[in-house]
Amino acid sequence: MNNLRLELLECAPGAESSLMARTKAEEFSELLKAVADPTRLQILAMIAKSDQKEACVCNLTGPLRLSQPTISHHLKKLSEVGIINRERRGTWVWYSLNTERWGQIAKLFS
Repeated sequence: MNNLRLELLECAPGAESSLMARTKAEEFSELLKAVADPTRLQILAMIAKSDQKEACVCNLTGPLRLSQPTISHHLKKLSEVGIINRERRGTWVWYSLNTERWGQIAKLFS
């Protein structure tokens, strides 16, 4: 019985480990859910690899073979969680990566 107790104590988290606050966990969960969609990952990759690091819906519909409303829906979801920025230029809206938000994802696992 003492061996079992010792094994349990050895695997228990140490005093230096900390639990993420529930509200922060829920916020990151929404972010990760939004990013985990295959189409959204493709959109993010296209924006990141573009010459100006930005794109509008018109740049995305052809390569993704999706309609403008579908692309707009995905962009809205990404914008809602703050992973992309929106900038209106006349009648077009241009999207770029929010590098600060990307950094938060990286720090989450460090």
